[in-house]
Amino acid sequence: MAPYIGTGTSRIDGIAKVTGAAKYAAEFNAPGLLHGSIVASTIAKGRLRRIDASAAKRVEGVVDVLTHTNRPRIADDDKAYKDDVAPSGSPFRPLYDDRILFSGQPIALVVAETSEVARYAASLVEVEYEKEPHVTDVYRQRDAAIPVKPPTNEFEALFTPPKTRGAPEQALAAAAVRHEAEYTTPIEHHNPMELYAATVVYEGHGKLTVYDKTQGVQNVQRYLCGVFDMKPEDLRVVSPYVGGAFGVGLRPQFEAVLAVLAARALRRSVRVVLTRPQMYALGYRPAMIQRIALGANSGATLDAITHDAVTVTSQYEDYNRQETGWSGLLYTCANASYAHKLAKLDLPTSCDMRGPSAATGVYALECAMDELAVALNIDPLDLRLRCYSERNQDTGQPFSSKELRECYRQGAEAFGWDKRNPEPRSTRDGRDLVGWGMATGVWDAWQAPITVRIVLSASGDAEVACATSDIGTCTYTIMAQVAADMLGLPLEAISVKLGDSSLPQSPVEGGSWIAASVSSGIATTAAAIRDELLRLAKQIPNSPLASAAPGEVALVDGKLVSKADASRSVSIADAMRQGAVTNIEREITTNPGQDARAHNTHSAIFAEVKVDEQLGVIRVTRVVSAVAAGRILNAKTASSQILGSVVWGIGMALREETLIDHRDGRIANANIAEYLVPVNADVQDIKVIFVDEADDSNPLGVKGVGEIGIVGVPAAIANAVYHATGKRIRDLPITLDKLLV
Repeated sequence: MAPYIGTGTSRIDGIAKVTGAAKYAAEFNAPGLLHGSIVASTIAKGRLRRIDASAAKRVEGVVDVLTHTNRPRIADDDKAYKDDVAPSGSPFRPLYDDRILFSGQPIALVVAETSEVARYAASLVEVEYEKEPHVTDVYRQRDAAIPVKPPTNEFEALFTPPKTRGAPEQALAAAAVRHEAEYTTPIEHHNPMELYAATVVYEGHGKLTVYDKTQGVQNVQRYLCGVFDMKPEDLRVVSPYVGGAFGVGLRPQFEAVLAVLAARALRRSVRVVLTRPQMYALGYRPAMIQRIALGANSGATLDAITHDAVTVTSQYEDYNRQETGWSGLLYTCANASYAHKLAKLDLPTSCDMRGPSAATGVYALECAMDELAVALNIDPLDLRLRCYSERNQDTGQPFSSKELRECYRQGAEAFGWDKRNPEPRSTRDGRDLVGWGMATGVWDAWQAPITVRIVLSASGDAEVACATSDIGTCTYTIMAQVAADMLGLPLEAISVKLGDSSLPQSPVEGGSWIAASVSSGIATTAAAIRDELLRLAKQIPNSPLASAAPGEVALVDGKLVSKADASRSVSIADAMRQGAVTNIEREITTNPGQDARAHNTHSAIFAEVKVDEQLGVIRVTRVVSAVAAGRILNAKTASSQILGSVVWGIGMALREETLIDHRDGRIANANIAEYLVPVNADVQDIKVIFVDEADDSNPLGVKGVGEIGIVGVPAAIANAVYHATGKRIRDLPITLDKLLV
């Protein structure tokens, strides 16, 4: 039987999704199900003076209107509202009191027999406010930004800016060639296809089953148990399918709290579905102001780097990621400094969004490197190769693997980079100016503790279970592929259970760590199954494996087989028959080993743009993305991940921007008609290359590809726009008005 790992296996959940059999959070039903509709604040800061729900309550079919004045008791301390990935600060508490912290904040929940009645009645609720001065403009708060606080736990420590190396200010002043500029990126919202929703089934005796859209069912379970003082055995969270999340589902969102609140108050099942505009009151990629200074010597290598950033967070939490230190993973430089400050605004707390910090931080870095190459009069790719680092410059650690040079080579060859004329505005196609740009991508290759349960039956079927999520990233399929290879079974013999808080422990799915974590967990647990089968097989009279050690056998084609001599084997059925068992079950926690190396994925992106010289319209006509991400578990779906990331990178570069009317602190384009994302007509030729990369950080050499595909893409496009037009636009998105000025 040919191995499944590395092949382009189709999604095992694909048929369920395209036929409608896959159920999402708002599609689970229960007898007597009620529907909740949120009333949201229309001011950005202040207090609720009065909520008049009398008209809403008179509507036939309305059951109740919940506010902070009549809701059931909820926790009153910050600790209860802290989830697994919460930043420092005081988390938002839905319907807790009369304070307004941001526009769009839920201030009431209308519960009715149908969703239509609930939504209509919600429009009748009258609200009076006591307004207070607000600030939602990062540029107004720039000078008041505060330094990122020291980490208080291991999770926060992952995102602390690196320490200063050498004497960067002196080195910069003495550099033969210097470049210094400011780069800005706007707030961006996730806009997954599936609306955020929670269906809470009231099971009786106070027990609840919560079907929620989330990237971490156990995180939501712990959070809700804290908020409502419930026992885990009385509250189960289920999320078998997720229609896109991209980071906004890492933390529990307020739809789950409101649905549970109503279910407990009314002792009935309740569903709450956010509208598209209401989803803009969840997290977002923070706006970012970056200032980068680079100093190079006459040999075109780096002498100094300074990278300072100001990012947006809320008034009540300090969300931040490691925005400024990515250069240390890419380029050799003895002198470097990094600074990161937070501008606190009257907005919801910002959050992770695909490639958090790297998508924005590397954008600025790679544009600055392109500008330095122009100042040095050398090829941008040549500059990166001259500055190439074999170690993490900030820690001194060697990389577990780094095939970035090969990414550069294969990407440049596939793109035809050697044919590039370096002179801006030198290439035309009819009325279009043609530009070529490139950039580097880098992301972390993390692995987290995870528990996997495998039940192998004598009939040759196996069930693999873990509470992890599949947010569309093919987790179901890669779990089945790895299990099939590790257990020596056909793919159709593997069933996968995930997205249920009652299953074995898993971290939230994010940061590209689940593929490496869960595949390692399956490998570890499958090895325990193999060991038990070998123990039983040795009990067979005259067993051909009597003298075999666990490491000397493998599960292949439904048999336990000697690696040295394939003719020596015992079938799974015979081993279990000998032990008088019908199945073997093992549940094992796998922890990443201690490793004093740096673990990262890398990429090289090459982009071609065509710019209408008269109208300023930009089209991205070609992108080549060459990625080194360890062993690729599924060639088809991994390529799809990179393709989707590149499309998102096109959106970052040319389309996406959340627009806030700072007069009232409200988002002006909170819909998918005016929040622009790339569509089919914007996407042309994208080529994905996976560069072979051996890595021994985990049993399968897996790193993960969820984030790396977007990192560097906006910079490659911005650099291509400069090459085409001769105009350097340092403020994303690059729109035609900026080009025509």
